[in-house]
Amino acid sequence: MKHIARALGAALFLSIVALPAALPALADTPLAGEAAPEFRLQDQDSEWHSLADYQGNWVALYFYPKADTPGCTTEACAFRDDIFAFRKLGVTVIGVSLDDVKSQKEFAEKYSLPFPLLSDRGKETAKSYGVFRKYGPIGIAVRETFLIDPEGRVGKHYDKVNPDKHSQQVLADLATLMQTAAEEAAQPDG
Repeated sequence: MKHIARALGAALFLSIVALPAALPALADTPLAGEAAPEFRLQDQDSEWHSLADYQGNWVALYFYPKADTPGCTTEACAFRDDIFAFRKLGVTVIGVSLDDVKSQKEFAEKYSLPFPLLSDRGKETAKSYGVFRKYGPIGIAVRETFLIDPEGRVGKHYDKVNPDKHSQQVLADLATLMQTAAEEAAQPDG
């Protein structure tokens, strides 16, 4: 009987993780060019972070459903493996989930994740970015990413994320976005 309950629980969790893209968000998702919603959250070391802390720099803000689950681990480890490429571009990688600080710390330590994992227990940040979904008594932040430019605007939003390839996709898109921004800045005002 316990095996049946575990199998049903696993099936429910997998359906929750796979289903979010089909369900509407509870809040409007900020669009490219719009101001990214501010946040103030604690990381895995109980240090506070806000979007304002990163003003003047690019940020890859990625939301994920649950620490130490297969897809979330794959995605986090890909960002970890590519961290030097992000740093070379001057981009800060930040993960956010509804997990508590302790769970974020265990996840970061287990996989040697060299970037902040923020705990959004109050769900406010996930709601303000339009990535919070509720399934009966269960609420999660769905797997979506926002590239935030140095002025605090959304440069790109990914609503469909393949954990295996996402980090490389983000790096390629950042290079393009940064090149476009540099070209626009170099143009004389007309």
